[in-house]
Amino acid sequence: MAFPDGPLWLIGCGNMGGAMLRGWLAAGLDPARVTVITRSGRGAPEGVRSLTALPVDETPATLMLGFKPQQIDEVAPSLAGLRPRLLLSILAGVEVAALGDRFTADAIVRLMPNLPVAIGQGVTALHTPSDDADVRDAAEAFAAPLGHVEWVEDEGRFDSVTALAGCGPGFVFRYIDAMAQAGMALGLDADQARRLAIATVAGASAMAAGADVSPATLADRVASPGGSTRQGLNVLDEGDALVRLMTDTLAASDRRNREMAAAARR
Repeated sequence: MAFPDGPLWLIGCGNMGGAMLRGWLAAGLDPARVTVITRSGRGAPEGVRSLTALPVDETPATLMLGFKPQQIDEVAPSLAGLRPRLLLSILAGVEVAALGDRFTADAIVRLMPNLPVAIGQGVTALHTPSDDADVRDAAEAFAAPLGHVEWVEDEGRFDSVTALAGCGPGFVFRYIDAMAQAGMALGLDADQARRLAIATVAGASAMAAGADVSPATLADRVASPGGSTRQGLNVLDEGDALVRLMTDTLAASDRRNREMAAAARR
């Protein structure tokens, strides 16, 4: 799927925006078509125009908002003269209506990527009120090179998707670190414990992705009755301890997304 025609501007290029841009460039996007606009004027990949202010007498075909959601009312006035064909927003918690109140565009699409988009193995959730096939195809063209793509038709569920997939890598990283620390507690060398934890999670994830049964079934298949894996699973399963922990974790992230959405509506 080819990238949409015309210039692409990124307003802000932090960890996530930068990861997405590097993924697009690796997938063949011409860097000469891209302009990154940041306060510092730094951080753009080689070959990409980097500015500290909007260029005069130019309009992008696609404009992506990649700054912090809390900065929306600070940034919006500077973009008042622009009308891109497609506005992409990765601002967590900021709904389409709130974006439409502040920015002018032919179509608006929310994206929620997660950090592994940097290596083409991320998840990008998409939402738009538009039923225009060209708009949806254009959004997918930007999302597809970054990994798995999911459309979320009900915007009310977008914050929940963000909590699971958008924030999820952070939780997985923490779980890997916890596994490594637990290995150290058993006497393993720190570096070896870390390598083993990373490789174990990577292999298990790949196996789960290719399996024709649920992860829960895979876990039970690994655990022989009375064996060591079953003994460990008994700890995680007692009182649904792990499920309750992850439910509380995602609920906290979901609440914060909804708080940011409420703030952006004001």
